[in-house]
Amino acid sequence: MAAETPEEREWLDHRVDSWVETYKKSMLTPVTLSLVAAHQPAEISTIAEAVTAATGWQITERGLYRTIKRLQDSGLLVSTAVDAPRTGAKRKLLSLTALGASYLTGIRGHLVEVPEQE
Repeated sequence: MAAETPEEREWLDHRVDSWVETYKKSMLTPVTLSLVAAHQPAEISTIAEAVTAATGWQITERGLYRTIKRLQDSGLLVSTAVDAPRTGAKRKLLSLTALGASYLTGIRGHLVEVPEQE
């Protein structure tokens, strides 16, 4: 196999980065639902930290809030406002709805892992 030219490497890096961004956007839904299910009721900050810990992705707060809002609007997540212990400020705790749990089960049933060949 011939070595890649700098132009090929640049093209390849761009294509991989583009694919990763598309993958992250589409996978943020099942990742978020899975993490809420594992930590519920969960604060949004807990979910943000868990996404990064589980995937290594650096997601923006805005991107996560958009995803959570979309999932709430779809009836998959519900948030409850609670008083924070020290300040009394309202915090949102996220939980899966029954519909969200069923949706997550359906997604998990279709995820594919390709085993590495040795």
